[in-house]
Parts: sequence; structure tokens; C-alpha cells
Amino acid sequence: MHASDTCSLDRVSNRRRFLTMTAAAALVSRSAWAAQMNARGDSALTKEQRDKMTPDQIVGELKKGNERFRTGKPTPHDYRDQKRSSAAGQYPAVAFLGCIDSRAPAEIIFDTGIGDGFNARVAGNVANEDLIGSLEFACAVAGAKVLVLFGHTACGAIKGAIDGVAMGNLTGLLARIKPAIAATTFAGDKSSKNAAYVDAVARTNVRVSLDYIRQHSPILADLEKKKALLMVGGMYDLTTGAVEFIP
Repeated sequence: MHASDTCSLDRVSNRRRFLTMTAAAALVSRSAWAAQMNARGDSALTKEQRDKMTPDQIVGELKKGNERFRTGKPTPHDYRDQKRSSAAGQYPAVAFLGCIDSRAPAEIIFDTGIGDGFNARVAGNVANEDLIGSLEFACAVAGAKVLVLFGHTACGAIKGAIDGVAMGNLTGLLARIKPAIAATTFAGDKSSKNAAYVDAVARTNVRVSLDYIRQHSPILADLEKKKALLMVGGMYDLTTGAVEFIP
């Protein structure tokens, strides 16, 4: 083999090595924000990392996180590191509005860490002025790009609203679910003892609550119109652990 052939082979080998390293670096770059979003033992989200994500990418990461939770393969979280790195400031990518139910903690079922998302909770995941104000802060001031309002199966608040439960301040809260009951089309036994009906009302309640937010918050509605914010609904299945996203 001539010396010129050896040099040529060296150049080919070096180019292949460069392309391989470049591709690997690109892969790491594309996955770095996802790893950060899922807090894979790393620090909390930085403003730069959050701002690079699109709303659709954030929803995609939430779906992956729920799949990890559902299949029993959650990310190992370094909460101490996340606590330290988020103490001086927070840059969450998502704001959750879910039910107070002890079986539906957003951070766990979406496999997120400290600093990844705001979390508002109230029985029946209903929207009122105080919660909407909190969501306006989360999205318009703090910069969250996704608002996920999710209900869950076998919801006690939904059952209470169906039964017309009256008890102290709970009475007024359950009244906010009544529009969803009226708007639910269902063929069959419309009682709190019918799990299918309860879940049908819960699903309708998610849509009704999202519409309520849009109607009563020009700030959030404008962000959504400008595509700076994505508002989506979801239903969490207590049995399977899966979250179904509702457009």
C-alpha cells in the first residue's frame, strides 16, 4: 500500500470519527432538556432550558413521564439537588390543575421533579377566580408554557355533585360541577353508583373547566391564542395509572 493510500484512509477514518462524535453530541443536546425536564438526578430546570422547549415538546415529555410511572420505571430523582438548585428561582414548564384526591399527585404520575411544574389542587379540579389567578401567575408571570387540567376516575367530588351533597363550604364547590352533569350525554343509569357515568361526568367536567378558564381569563386566553401557552385536559385512571390527554 502506498503512503498516499494510507493518508487517504486516515482522512476517511478521521471524518467518520468526527461525524460520529458530532451525531452523538447532537443526540445529547436534544435529550438534555428532556432529561432535565424529568429531573434525571440533575438540577431543576433553568430559564434557558425551559425557554428552549415548545409546548408540544413539554406535553410529549409529560406523556413519557406518565408512561414511566405507569410501567413502574420512574426516573431516580435527586430531590436534594433539585431543592438546592431551585432555591434562588423557579422556571417550571407546566402548570397542573388537578383534584385534591390523595391518589392523583401530578408530580408522581407525570414523573416530574422539584421545579418542573406548578401544582394547583382542589376537589373536583374545578376552576374558580383564586385558582385562575394562580394559573395566570404561573403562565403569564413565571413562564409556564403548558396548562394541564386533569380529572380522574372514581372521583368522590363528582359523585357528591351527582348526589347533591350539601355540607358546609363543600356545597358551593360541588355546585361548580353541576354544569358538567347537565352537559354529559349518557345512556344508562345516571347515578353515583354507576362508575361509567361518574367517569363520563368527570371527563365532561375537564372540558367545562377548561372552557371556564378561557372565558374568565383574557390573559390565559390571549397566551393560548398567541400559541405561547397550550391548555390541555386529561383523565387519570386510578387503576391503570395511565393519563389520557383530552384536546
